[in-house]
Amino acid sequence: MGAALAPRRVPARLAERILPERDALNLLAAAGGRTQGPRNRALLLFLYYTGARLAEALGLQWRDLTRREDGATAAALHGKGGRTRYVALPAACAAARRPLQPPAAEPEGYVFRTRHGRPLDARGVVRAAARRAGLQAPVSPHWLRHAHASHALDRGAAVHEVQQTLGHASLATTSRYVHLRPDRSSGHALARLDARPEDDPAGPDPLDPQAV
Repeated sequence: MGAALAPRRVPARLAERILPERDALNLLAAAGGRTQGPRNRALLLFLYYTGARLAEALGLQWRDLTRREDGATAAALHGKGGRTRYVALPAACAAARRPLQPPAAEPEGYVFRTRHGRPLDARGVVRAAARRAGLQAPVSPHWLRHAHASHALDRGAAVHEVQQTLGHASLATTSRYVHLRPDRSSGHALARLDARPEDDPAGPDPLDPQAV
């Protein structure tokens, strides 16, 4: 009987799948097509601003969109394990989907579908927008979920808020998106090495082990 082999550790590649904010915005702006431009743009805005999984977005029905008392629109996203979460839509995202709704839309009708009611090739929509935006990376719909998490945290959103929006069961999953930028590290927070106490102009040498 052969000896058991330890599984090979797979290197983390999450940081490679996070678009810079400018690239993400260019991707959203490049969603188009002569006939289905509004639908494609609404889909990409929805994926980015809600952080929805692809299955959640394509499974969105008109009855899942509700108007709150404050006038904002919220989407009910039906995620993994049969869990449903409610995500408020930013104004631009809500406005983009309104032209898609027929005057007599069936509540069970799907928001993001082809003109013939068939499932939408969302991956093709994202790839086409990436080409028009001049992006070389193999962007997929899930990249917009990664971008949502990273960009929201960069802009000051609380990690618990991002966790609830994305529907992560564990806060540890959301925390993976913190400090993923290769140009930053926790060392940037240690910028006081050259600072001197006000009552001691010379101050101790912060690199002198005897001064610690």
